[in-house]
Amino acid sequence: MNQDRREELLALASELRPDLHRYCARLMGSVIDGEDVVQDTLIRAFVALQDLDEAPALRPWLFRIAHNRALDLLRGREVRMADPIDAAADVADSAQPDPLEMLMRKEAVNTAVSRFAELPTLQRSVVILKDVLDESLIEIAALLDLTVDAVKGHLARGRAHLREINAHGRPLAGAWSASLAVARYVALFNERDWDGLRVLLADDVKLHQSLHPLRVGRADVGLFFTLYAKIDGVWLAPAWLEGREVVAVFEDRADPKPSYIMWLEWRDGQISLIHDYRYVRYVTADAELTLAPEAKARGGRRRSVMPGAVLLDRRARRCASSSMARPRASGRHPPKERSTGAGSWSCR
Repeated sequence: MNQDRREELLALASELRPDLHRYCARLMGSVIDGEDVVQDTLIRAFVALQDLDEAPALRPWLFRIAHNRALDLLRGREVRMADPIDAAADVADSAQPDPLEMLMRKEAVNTAVSRFAELPTLQRSVVILKDVLDESLIEIAALLDLTVDAVKGHLARGRAHLREINAHGRPLAGAWSASLAVARYVALFNERDWDGLRVLLADDVKLHQSLHPLRVGRADVGLFFTLYAKIDGVWLAPAWLEGREVVAVFEDRADPKPSYIMWLEWRDGQISLIHDYRYVRYVTADAELTLAPEAKARGGRRRSVMPGAVLLDRRARRCASSSMARPRASGRHPPKERSTGAGSWSCR
């Protein structure tokens, strides 16, 4: 395949990223894990293109790679669920679906990403492809290597199962207070203390930004903050996403919703990995993101820093300079000890 054709296909692949993510995120039950699958899919596709003489039909080809990669990852963690074979339901596949069909599709679109993980894999795939991405039954059958009747059956059972999940599912998890480590990172960033942020970086820190090469090492990753220093108005707030502590990024402090997120990994009180989702903002489109209580409490919807935030940062600085300071790591689960509100941090 010549270079021009390869570049054309890669450009088309970039256009398909949001739809690939909508599929993978729901298949994995996580917008972050879904983006990992998308990234891996495109890497695998690029490698495969080197050996192809003719260009494949890109959309179904990429979706098949993504589907198979997601299944590989799910097999290691999924609890198998019973999925009895029964008669295929009479599912419509019309350009003008009836009102009931439209209601079922709307329910799937509005269902929280994490709840799709409760469906058996095939039901999950079929419901996402049909009701979220509006693929035809024939296209779904070809992608999943099923008959159209089998697709109809999985779709009918998946829709029924999804209604039960939404009717009886537990409320989605809320947000905990920010950890000391993330509170300090956010405070330093909002003060534009770039040197203070660089001090937090481990020697072997890595920066991952989709569409860009991996950066490694304190000096190279430190340029990350140099770039942000040139951008006016960016404001951070601690938040929670799918049980992970993340950082919500607002391009304007007055914006009602964040533009994208960062996710930090910590080791021994230092940042070992920064995931910056600035270039794949579709990740937050379906995200179940909740701001930490202290971020919500800031007056004027982030137009001004709440008084407690200054006190919080002063305490964070005092703790960090103390031999007893132990910044808590950001991760999937909240630490056992939490702040009960602004200004209530304790040094241990």
